[in-house]
Amino acid sequence: MKDLPEHKKLYETLRNLINEGIYTEGSLLPSENELAKVHSVARPTVRKALDRLVVDGFIVKHQGKGSVVKGVPQGIGILSLHSTTTAVGDNMLTTKIICKPEVRAWDKAFSFAVSDQEQKVGCIYFERLRSLNGKPVFYDVTMLPNINFPRFTSLNLENKSLFDVLRAKYQLYVTGGIQQLFAIKANVKLQEHFRVKPGHPVLQLDRRLDTNKVGVNIYSQVFCITDEIGLFGTF
Repeated sequence: MKDLPEHKKLYETLRNLINEGIYTEGSLLPSENELAKVHSVARPTVRKALDRLVVDGFIVKHQGKGSVVKGVPQGIGILSLHSTTTAVGDNMLTTKIICKPEVRAWDKAFSFAVSDQEQKVGCIYFERLRSLNGKPVFYDVTMLPNINFPRFTSLNLENKSLFDVLRAKYQLYVTGGIQQLFAIKANVKLQEHFRVKPGHPVLQLDRRLDTNKVGVNIYSQVFCITDEIGLFGTF
């Protein structure tokens, strides 16, 4: 993390402490003054790090109380999950790679047009299947412009968060975006992945996510079985 700005270094440090259970759900983070002293940074730097933790769902700020840990978000990138039957946070979300990352030509990304530059460099394409407690709930296809992602095709993404990998390895994170939602019926491929009968309802999300790097967008098409889970999130 030596090349990262100070607020990003602090963000990564605090995020790791929450992930490791040092700061547990419901606990208070040290005050801004305390964090500034311990980590030898200015208070504006602390605020930037805390604001990013809020956006990513790790903490919530309470006026006059401080920063309260929400826990480790369970979700699919910018979307978090909640369950209609059990607490998703107590369950295991696993990822299986259906198609390993490979470079392909492209002229569009699902329902989104791609720029001339993106079309010229091609895309990194891969497919994943997510399961909650062994039950498949998400099937997603992702396309990244093949720009400044050295050795990405050799990465092992099994049971790893794509957004964590992009943030930690390439200093890339989501700043906004748009998504389109469709209600569809499971086709043969989705029936196989989700182990459902023909005609089973499926939620389809086509997403184009903007990032902190100009000209680099993340495109994904996510299929979701929402019988027992719901999705929420802001970006």
